[in-house]
Amino acid sequence: MTSIITGDIIKSRKLKTSEWMEGFKTFLSTFGKNPSDWEIYRGDEFQLEVKNPKEAFIAAILIKTYLKSVKLDARMSIGIGDKSYDAQKISESNGSAFVYSGETFESLKKQKNTLAIQTNSNEFNIQMNLLFKLGVTIVDGWLSQSVEFVISALQNPNLSQEELGQKLNINQAAVSRRRKRAQFDLLLELNEYYKSQVALLSK
Repeated sequence: MTSIITGDIIKSRKLKTSEWMEGFKTFLSTFGKNPSDWEIYRGDEFQLEVKNPKEAFIAAILIKTYLKSVKLDARMSIGIGDKSYDAQKISESNGSAFVYSGETFESLKKQKNTLAIQTNSNEFNIQMNLLFKLGVTIVDGWLSQSVEFVISALQNPNLSQEELGQKLNINQAAVSRRRKRAQFDLLLELNEYYKSQVALLSK
């Protein structure tokens, strides 16, 4: 079982490609290798494999957070399923995870929603898509300080608040305020619930 994120940059033309593309490529490289694990195609569409499906929700949130730091956003769909054909390029690989992700991505374009998931369980899909809407609402409310904090916190989950403060050049009290303002603990709770439900999918 694997997970595939298919996405596109919303209103990418409002910035010059040179202003965001190289940084986004570098960011995606933290998830794996190009082109086997991720690819950018058609200028502003991308696909990424998150091999552990339990990590797909937080990966999507991290992508949204990074793009928010450069004044952009992404529309993304997650498909959880199998990978029946493993090609050198992710765009040429196949399996139910790819089918689910692709189908949901096409339907997302017709909705105002920017993050959705599909699996072989309709009950899971309904529950998680509701959870995702809450997660996106939280992210959409972040200002630059929250974005900076969340990127550091998610990319360095083992750091204490004091260590995060040193990384961000702010004191521990400021870290605590940013954490609260970003509703970071609620986001982590959503992620833990998501992971618990993914674990049931494989049983």
